[in-house]
Amino acid sequence: MRAAIVEAPGKVSVTTVPDPTPGPRDVVVSVASCGLCGTDLHILQGEFAPTLPIVPGHEFAGEIVGIGRDVTELAIGDRVAVDPSLHCHECRYCRVGRGNLCERWAAIGVTVAGGAAEYAVAPVANCVKLPEHIDVKDAALIEPLSCAVRGYDVLNSTLGAEVLIYGSGTMGLMMLELAKRTGAAGVDVLDVNPDRLATASLLGCSRSAAAADELDRPGGWDVVIDATGNAAAIQDGLGRVAKGGTFLQFGVADYAARAVIEPYRIYNQEITITGSMAVLHSYERAAALFAAGVLDPAVFISDRLPLDQYPQAIDRFKAGIGRKIVVEP
Repeated sequence: MRAAIVEAPGKVSVTTVPDPTPGPRDVVVSVASCGLCGTDLHILQGEFAPTLPIVPGHEFAGEIVGIGRDVTELAIGDRVAVDPSLHCHECRYCRVGRGNLCERWAAIGVTVAGGAAEYAVAPVANCVKLPEHIDVKDAALIEPLSCAVRGYDVLNSTLGAEVLIYGSGTMGLMMLELAKRTGAAGVDVLDVNPDRLATASLLGCSRSAAAADELDRPGGWDVVIDATGNAAAIQDGLGRVAKGGTFLQFGVADYAARAVIEPYRIYNQEITITGSMAVLHSYERAAALFAAGVLDPAVFISDRLPLDQYPQAIDRFKAGIGRKIVVEP
């Protein structure tokens, strides 16, 4: 089969590799679409993936074309979206229901071969069957949506909150859509990319700007979400949180990124700083929200490229062109 391979830091290609073989409780998915994500850029930089080479791609969906001998829940021909999370179910974090913090955390497309290929293997327990009205080529959006759902689980948002989101890429836009549905009184979005910012306006953000100083809110925002992973944006966002407010680090920063906090202000103003890591009990809910139409795939997916153009897709993503970019084997 054809697959994208991150061979070494900074080096990605598309080549022929052996077809995957399912284990007893696995399925083989003929990949219909696979989304690119900031995590893929980190893997290309030599971060996150413990070993290289690796077939990337943790956002994917497709049709089951093979099943292991003990699989009874799904059948060949079923269309599924795949939760990439692989937890050990044995460590202290798994035992208390915090599998996203698993001491042996692993993921399809990060630690084992992923969906940037013609075929991918996944545990049957990680597959969510798609309803008939869903186009399987759009369902790669479910995984990033499940991360956004987890973010809002962490926030425990209160009704009437004023929200500020840094970044209007795919994840920032998803956080915008969820903020609108979780009782926010207003949702402002910042981005230096005017095309992406225009999409945030199209989706109904309250205000949009290139910088927070362009917006009139001297007391700050109740909820500030970083969806960029950019150190400068994070630093700025920490200073925009209102008294009693919350800062959510949602974007994936480089290992080396640093920000300065003001301990007295955090104490005196009862500011919460928290993070949100990947997927936790949120994939099925994201699939249900997606099936209910919470996202418009025509807005979110800007580029569909063939698998053989995976290196070019990575270059477009790195350059900040478009929104969600997917490859279709």
